[in-house]
Amino acid sequence: MTNTVPVVVVGGGQAGLAAGYYLRRAGVEFVILDDQSEAGGAWQHGWASLRLFSAARYSSLPGWPMPPQPGEPFPTADHVVSYLRAYEQRYELPIRRPIHVEAVRAAADRIRVETDHGVWSAATVISATGTWWRPYVPHCPGQADFAGRQLHTVSYRKPDEFAGQRVVVVGGGNSAAQILAEVSTVADVIWATERPPRFLPDDVDGRVLFDVATQQLLASRAGQQAAGVAGLGDIVVVPSVLAARERGVLVAEPMFERITEHGIVWADGRTRPADTIIWCTGFRPALSHLAPLGLSRVDGHIATRNTQAADDARIHLLGYGNWTGTASATLVGAGRTAKQLVAELTGRPRRSGTATF
Repeated sequence: MTNTVPVVVVGGGQAGLAAGYYLRRAGVEFVILDDQSEAGGAWQHGWASLRLFSAARYSSLPGWPMPPQPGEPFPTADHVVSYLRAYEQRYELPIRRPIHVEAVRAAADRIRVETDHGVWSAATVISATGTWWRPYVPHCPGQADFAGRQLHTVSYRKPDEFAGQRVVVVGGGNSAAQILAEVSTVADVIWATERPPRFLPDDVDGRVLFDVATQQLLASRAGQQAAGVAGLGDIVVVPSVLAARERGVLVAEPMFERITEHGIVWADGRTRPADTIIWCTGFRPALSHLAPLGLSRVDGHIATRNTQAADDARIHLLGYGNWTGTASATLVGAGRTAKQLVAELTGRPRRSGTATF
């Protein structure tokens, strides 16, 4: 049996909930298909000490501010999960889980969404699956020969399991800095980065980053130039990173050239024994379900006009990064982008030959 609905949202994390909020407010019938067994999106899978980069009041989805977490200036991942769970209940969002979307296909004037629990037919599909489900590990010569353990950020939970080990942390972003900060309290750690890490001023958090990114976007639309986020730095100095800096462990080495059975080797011939390598090397958009559509790509991403796929006006992408909306991979950014997306769906004529509500 095929279920028919005007809009299918794929993904029940922060971006999917933001889309659901505005769709409900606009009176559009929709369903959210989430392949997780519980609410919370990727936040329920982060490491134990993972925190937001901003205070709760600056990290909210639309309609309902995130309650502050007592004693925590930067809310923990568990607090975010509790907020997302309460959010979807508060707005009675129509979420079906666990349902895994296997393929999205064009079917005449509608879109066919194939899942492990049946088929849905929609006029519009909003893809909001995020990136956590597609970790990226770069190739390095000798990788397969390493006798120790290798893991990505997605598999890291707490530092205790690395006690007494020689650990290599790879990556120059926030995840690497936070994981390095706590693993270095129990292990001998080397930090390897492609370029020297850049730290934000101590009084700058995620809210400031979002404001700067927004100003840059507005200036670009007006044909002007504005200082971007790159001028500030990459790494937010959360309390754990600040403590690591005070211990003198935030010292990065250049990226090594190859991996051996028992360690790493730099281009100048220096070697370092290692028991574990933690790859904090980022993620790629989890978009395999859209592959049957054969959408064209630009700079490695699906070509878009704002959130709309350039090749098919019925497909929207939400929450994957700046290419789908300014800071759209953040809680507050997802909300602002979702508002624009739903306004376009309900307030502008569809292009000729596409389905309407």
